[in-house]
Amino acid sequence: MANSPAAPNALVTKARLGQYPYFMNPAPGAGSEGTKKKKRRRRPANRALQPQDPNAPQKPVQKKPVKPSRPYAKRVDEVSAGGLVIDVSGTRGLLIGRIDLKDATKERLLWSLPKGHIEEGETPEQAALREVQEETGIESEISKSLGSIDFWFMAGGKRIHKTVHHFLFRETGGVLAPQVSEVDEVAWFPLEQIIDQLAYPDEKKLIARSGDLKE
Repeated sequence: MANSPAAPNALVTKARLGQYPYFMNPAPGAGSEGTKKKKRRRRPANRALQPQDPNAPQKPVQKKPVKPSRPYAKRVDEVSAGGLVIDVSGTRGLLIGRIDLKDATKERLLWSLPKGHIEEGETPEQAALREVQEETGIESEISKSLGSIDFWFMAGGKRIHKTVHHFLFRETGGVLAPQVSEVDEVAWFPLEQIIDQLAYPDEKKLIARSGDLKE
């Protein structure tokens, strides 16, 4: 039987197929056949968009409560003058005492240097001499300046910036007596106890850096 012309080619084809014993699938992503198509989710029937009824009652929109703005505190500048009076012996200093309003017993005194506001037309020196005499009953003369301190505090809804000029005084006369409605007590203390008696840190520092008070 004569071989047809296609027979040799058929043999070659079978031999080539025999060289690959494993069946090869295309790798995922290598072609369009290996790529899985994403299915689109269908919207449930109950979630279909419904037309809005213009006559239907509307839900009230809840607004977040607005915090009230903090009221602006007006700044006020105050200037006072006062200081420490040394007695005629040169060994004691004069302090004024006011009842501590935070003390439930109303017995604790806060000791400080006598001082007060500078009136219109006064110099700090003039105001200091007047305030010392009014608050303590003691007349005096100025020996030297002790410098000034300033601080902030709130009063009556205002921010107060207060500057106080301090002087060292020498007793010249008068009678020891606290000013009615302003001062609860006045007293002489040994100079070495003045810093410990003072209730306010700024005044403690002022006296501590003033050096020898007996000059």
